[in-house]
Amino acid sequence: MTEDHTELHDTAVARRYFAKFQSITAHLARVAAELEAEGRISKLEARVLGAYVSRLATTFRALSHKYLMTGRVEGPVPGRPTFDRHESGFPVAQELMQMAVDAQQASAHLAGMASIAELKDRMIRQIVGDLSIPSQLQFALSQRLYYEDLLTGTPFWPRNDPDAQWLGNQGERRRYLVHWAVYDLQVNLPVVYLLDVEDSGRAPLPKDDRRWPRVQSHLMAQSSGGLKLLTIAQGFDKDFDDLHPKRLRRIHLGPMYSHSFTLQSGPIADVLAMANAPEGQDWALVWTVEDLVSEREESVQDGWFSKVDRQIFTLDPFAGRGADTGATRTERMIVLPERPFQALVEKKPPGFADVRKFVVGAGGRLISTR
Repeated sequence: MTEDHTELHDTAVARRYFAKFQSITAHLARVAAELEAEGRISKLEARVLGAYVSRLATTFRALSHKYLMTGRVEGPVPGRPTFDRHESGFPVAQELMQMAVDAQQASAHLAGMASIAELKDRMIRQIVGDLSIPSQLQFALSQRLYYEDLLTGTPFWPRNDPDAQWLGNQGERRRYLVHWAVYDLQVNLPVVYLLDVEDSGRAPLPKDDRRWPRVQSHLMAQSSGGLKLLTIAQGFDKDFDDLHPKRLRRIHLGPMYSHSFTLQSGPIADVLAMANAPEGQDWALVWTVEDLVSEREESVQDGWFSKVDRQIFTLDPFAGRGADTGATRTERMIVLPERPFQALVEKKPPGFADVRKFVVGAGGRLISTR
């Protein structure tokens, strides 16, 4: 465990941590809806993003059940939740890896467990009959709920393999939105990829047994936050002559900063400290979109007698940053409650002028501002 990874030892603290994230994921779904209403993303893209956010919500709900009795049951179980407190705020990737392993055995675990009703009945009998706290039964119930979440829900896995949605035809080419997601092991953050691609192959891409498995494997192998979008797109363009990547986006859902839980540096630390927000409102979540767009297509020589179409991508023209970022543009947004937003407005820290703000108001109402 690195010094940036922190265990939550106390029951109440662990519950507050997971409750905070379950609230935040609800706001992220509203952000996607707001971007759709503005025409920034399509209805399909909003639905895709909403599905990944829903998966995150399922993940946090499952983990909250798994660690419901943290600090109240002696011994090595249920263990303690571990999260990355520096420049992430999310659970460490190992938590999701263990969840993926547990999901494979969820049915077997549930088959050997008493039902929820039976466990609650036993708890009441112990409280009334023995006048004691049924900690072991409470733990059993928490694990039952955890495995039910894994079996009936769809969590955000460390790898969420590519899926293709048909968008229509562009001349003789079929157009698809290919999307996939990973939990970045280096920074402990969920990352979503959206690829607009044109297909000039003979068979529709998702039904082509010769290409689709290779495409899925290729994209997952390239899904590292350390790789520039330009590197990923050019590699894809080169490896698949009849697939033409027109736009590639990478969406980082995080970090999450919290004065109560995380260690942050720079202006955001001062903003959260100044806000002194009450419990449940002392947070800010960053949403970053990297966007790479194909400017045009050129026919280039491929061997002695054939030519292939290759994409020429547009890079950020300002101050030469495109070559550094490998993207056409990068947009940062921040979601935060009213108190931290007020502190942000008062302090006016450098670097936040061009950041899009989504302010969570009373009743969960989302207010968009600059």
